[in-house]
Amino acid sequence: MSKPLKVAITRPQQQGLALQQALLEVGISSICQPLFDYRLNITESAIAGQVEKLQPSMVIFISAAAVEFANQASPLTTWLDSKQLIVAVGKNTLTALAALGIQAICPDIHNSEGILALPQCAPDQIRQHYKNILIVRGDGGREFLAEQLHVSGAHVEYLESYRREWLALTPQNFNLWQQQNINTIIITSNALLKRVVELIDITDNYWQNTCLWLVVSERIAQTAQQLGLKNIVNANSANNQSILSTLLNMESKND
Repeated sequence: MSKPLKVAITRPQQQGLALQQALLEVGISSICQPLFDYRLNITESAIAGQVEKLQPSMVIFISAAAVEFANQASPLTTWLDSKQLIVAVGKNTLTALAALGIQAICPDIHNSEGILALPQCAPDQIRQHYKNILIVRGDGGREFLAEQLHVSGAHVEYLESYRREWLALTPQNFNLWQQQNINTIIITSNALLKRVVELIDITDNYWQNTCLWLVVSERIAQTAQQLGLKNIVNANSANNQSILSTLLNMESKND
């Protein structure tokens, strides 16, 4: 790709604008086009009841949004305690917890496989110390982590603190992207990738073969390949710094 990067950011408004500002500061042009928004999906009483019943010894937060909405429903400090092992999937999630005064551990690889590689998630540790595990996430998502923890002997429950609501967009909203010289699309989840593919014509040679699809995990990269996309780059993390570094590296290759 020889032209300067022109990026489409598809994550929700708040996160999208933060990334757009970070890109602007390093001279990368972008547009912010959210495809969905988050809504609270749990109540204070529901959290209290679930925590009281489960008595989790490990609590895993899948995203910063999971932290934000769980805390909105019921302040985390009222139902987490120092005896529990708190795990954050990625740096953004770790930062969100730290901002609330909650210490957590974070794997080197920011995905389910990274969590499962933690010493505390070894089968013997699960059976001895972390039998009851609560995974805080949004509605739906990958089941792999819960399944593997269950195989190791854990009883796992989900606390779905938020739900995703797709915005009422049509293909016409995206017909302008090519006219606006968009040549890079940031994709942060498989659900988001599939939604974008529904709304744009990826059989168009431009989107399929020329446009850069920047994804944040190997799993999303594999899905993109299965959908027939050719120009895929993996930032290996959804945090802004990783995305920014990947884009700057792409810019340098263009020079």
